[in-house]
Amino acid sequence: MQFTEQFDVVVVGAGHAGCEAAMAAARMGLKTALYTLNVDLIAQMSCNPAVGGIAKGHLVREVDALGGIMGEITDAVGIQFRLLNTSRGPAVWSPRAQCDKQAYRLKMREVLESQPNLKIKQAEVADLIVEEVPSTEYRVPSVAHDSLLGTRNSVLGIRLRDGRTVGAQAVIITTGTFLNGLIHCGEQQYPAGRSGEPNAVLLGEALKKLGLRGCRLKTGTPPRLDGRTIDWSRFPAQPGDADPTPFSFRTKRVAHHDSQVPCYIAWTTAETHRIIRENVHRSPMYSGQIQSIGPRYCPSIEDKIVKFPDKEMHQLFLEPEGLNTHEIYVNGMSTSLPVDVQMAILKSIPGLENADMLRPGYAIEYDSIDPTELERTLETKKFANLFLAGQINGTSGYEEAACQGLMAGINAALKVKRQPPLILDRTEAYTAILIDDLISKGTNEPYRMFTSRAEFRLHLRIDNADRRLTPHGRRVGLIADNAWEDFEAKQQRLGNLKALLERTKLTLEMLEKIALCHSEKRSAEESAVAGSAPPAEWNSATGQSLAQLLKRPEIVIEEMAPILRELDPAFFEGRQEEIRVDSGKSVPALSSEVRNELKSVETEIKYEGYLLQQQRAMDRLKKSEQRAIPDWFDYRSVSGLSREMQEKLGRVQPRTLGHASRIPGVTPAAVSLVNVYIEIQARRREQAAAL
Repeated sequence: MQFTEQFDVVVVGAGHAGCEAAMAAARMGLKTALYTLNVDLIAQMSCNPAVGGIAKGHLVREVDALGGIMGEITDAVGIQFRLLNTSRGPAVWSPRAQCDKQAYRLKMREVLESQPNLKIKQAEVADLIVEEVPSTEYRVPSVAHDSLLGTRNSVLGIRLRDGRTVGAQAVIITTGTFLNGLIHCGEQQYPAGRSGEPNAVLLGEALKKLGLRGCRLKTGTPPRLDGRTIDWSRFPAQPGDADPTPFSFRTKRVAHHDSQVPCYIAWTTAETHRIIRENVHRSPMYSGQIQSIGPRYCPSIEDKIVKFPDKEMHQLFLEPEGLNTHEIYVNGMSTSLPVDVQMAILKSIPGLENADMLRPGYAIEYDSIDPTELERTLETKKFANLFLAGQINGTSGYEEAACQGLMAGINAALKVKRQPPLILDRTEAYTAILIDDLISKGTNEPYRMFTSRAEFRLHLRIDNADRRLTPHGRRVGLIADNAWEDFEAKQQRLGNLKALLERTKLTLEMLEKIALCHSEKRSAEESAVAGSAPPAEWNSATGQSLAQLLKRPEIVIEEMAPILRELDPAFFEGRQEEIRVDSGKSVPALSSEVRNELKSVETEIKYEGYLLQQQRAMDRLKKSEQRAIPDWFDYRSVSGLSREMQEKLGRVQPRTLGHASRIPGVTPAAVSLVNVYIEIQARRREQAAAL
């Protein structure tokens, strides 16, 4: 077939998934095209102008560790940075940044346009070009499948609305909410991909014709206000961290380190709740106008009032959308109520009585594909060379989209290069957990990542994402030489420091220095009484290693900083450390770069027992993942396997016993039967072949 243009990889949609996919393929040396309806809205932050948050920050760190770009862009345009959950254990610490919405879009476009091998195209993709071709593709040994011979539908390229055809060896669809998007605002509804932008009807219908199972999902967004009409004196400020933790391991200092802006906290009132209850029948969600399911963990304001009637107030956050605009995002007030009701709600909140609404909130319904249609590589099972990533797979959020886009881009590029795919397992990354959950369980509501979804979250921390994943990024060609050298130097530093703590014996002089730092953390009243003498229970620690002392819950590694400066000055030298001695403090404060590396070593030492326990469980899981289920395996011939089990296993087609065990409703007994019958059916095939 003759094509107007030919590329190695074509990406459809330039949201957060599409940008990562296109950059990955281009950086891996492939001729790549990124198609979008509007080049001026690349990486548009359709909802909250923020990146990260609980578990979402983990995903961004993993994207960065693999060689993605979301973290670096955020560090460049973030206007407020906070490390969340620091009052809890390090497994759930997660960074979040408020971003300049316009600057994020512009910076992303700048990075994309400067990337060799990547072309950005403005056009509407109307159809996929599909052909039935002989299939001889291999399966990766770790997934252990026999090669498939015969025929399989294969995607050869795309057809544009203007009639042009574009050939590609791999196509990645990342269309977000645009597939047959329908916006709801009160009784009004109209087709759109986002407010003010057309939806993608032609491509949506083309995907339906392919026979991929789909479902209809819903999400929403809150109103935006004019900050000049808000009485800011009525709201407590929520500032950023004094020394922000960057998202990217390659960022030493965020761009707006010294010019962060605050967010503000607001609360609904009894009047707010009365207005919503009296008008809830006008909400498309409750009138029956919207049939699809919205995100459980990001409910609309009307949902909160209906489902939690005992709550007297709900928290809202007033968040700036940028440094050069007065637009304010009302986080926590996602709604599809009519505009007049939205205005009444706002006026019922003290400080917003005179607020001017710049944009109303709305809900949007859109088409998605059942993710059980996908392989672990995010390639569709039915169509070779077709990959899906982002909200089209049933997820919710920029971060969930970005990690999928990166993995789809990597695996599409590896397939074009005829190299084994990159398949992460649940013990390695939240990204792998997200993909495994989607392909094993599917989803009937927008999927959001949480730390609670991880079985081994103490191993999957933000501080060690580079140690877990950067070697993978290096292998596939996404980590540059200088970044790899920095990574290796950091791992050497951390290893040396841990060894130093383990071999250095605690002296009385060291103990007194630690006690001095420890006492400065307590209140002035307690400090006046206790002085700087070590607590009596510490006396027995003399002669133990520093690592042993660090295992005590009341001790933190920052209190050992004065000792470590003397023992390992190289760790602190030449690291752009900012020495800021506060009044009344005897110890200089640490920069975020140094502090975060110290905390990483502390976590490995303090939680060593738990980490070893989890490692044993991880080894057991990996063993089950190594037991593959061949493509020829027939679930219908397994004696004792119920019809329900046969249907579930046949629909998902799990690749390993571990994968099968995570399909909802599949029992351990069913997995054991499958394990036995793999051998039985293999022997039968051998006997049949011998005849």
